[in-house]
Formats: sequence, structure tokens, C-alpha cells
Amino acid sequence: MKVLLRRDVKGIGRRGDIVTVSSGHARNFLIPKGLAVEATEGAVAQAETLKRSRDLREAADKDSARAIAAVFADTPLVVSAKAGATGKLFGSVTASDLVTAVEQQFHVVIDRKHVDIPTPIRDVGTHKVTVALYADVRGTLTVEVRAT
Repeated sequence: MKVLLRRDVKGIGRRGDIVTVSSGHARNFLIPKGLAVEATEGAVAQAETLKRSRDLREAADKDSARAIAAVFADTPLVVSAKAGATGKLFGSVTASDLVTAVEQQFHVVIDRKHVDIPTPIRDVGTHKVTVALYADVRGTLTVEVRAT
């Protein structure tokens, strides 16, 4: 049975997709839960409109993620932390610290789970960190840790 998905359904498809599923799955689960409707001609036309708008939105999101990655590559992120006389930090700079600093310095909100710190940042200096900005867009952030 062909159905139009009204929401993203894991393992089946995304919102606006027309998929073929077993009629029992459609009648007993997808349609009663409001996750899908039967694919009629009107529903197919609506799906095309949803797909076009989703593709445009995703293209805009991807372009903005690339622009943010370019800014990250050009400008270092300055983070202040308490350090001893030898340059060792009292603790370490974490992904949460970097998210806060990015929000303050660049006015960009990122998720701490998307920040990849290869080794813990425990001393003053310059460090490289990778940030996942979109599905296939990654930015390299230069973190400059300064002692306070």
C-alpha cells in the first residue's frame, strides 16, 4: 500500500515521502497514529510541495553551515581558563566550555555533542577542534586557550 508520510518515521522515510508499506502496517499503525495518510492524487501533489520546501530549507541550512565553517576557519576562538605558572590548566577545557565561548564570540548556537575534541585540552596554547555543523559539513575551530 502506498502512503504519504506526515512525519519522519525511523526505518521507513521522511516527512513528505511516498513509500510502499504493507497494508497491515499502514492500517494498524501509521494511519491511526497520524504518521501517514493514504497516497491519493491530492496527497501526492501535497507531497511534492512539501518536498520542494524541505529541499529549499535544507539547501539554505547547508549554505549557512558552510558560511559558519568559513568563519571558524578564519577566526580563532579565545577561551580563558585558570592556569598555573607552567601553563597547565587547573582542570580542562570541555566541549561545554567551547559551546559557551562560541555562542559569546560568534553568536552561533551549536550542540556540545557535535564538538569533537581529539585530546583533552589541559594546557595554554592553540588547539584544533572539529565541529559538526550539518550532516556533511564540518568546521575546524582553532581554540586559543589563555591563562587568567
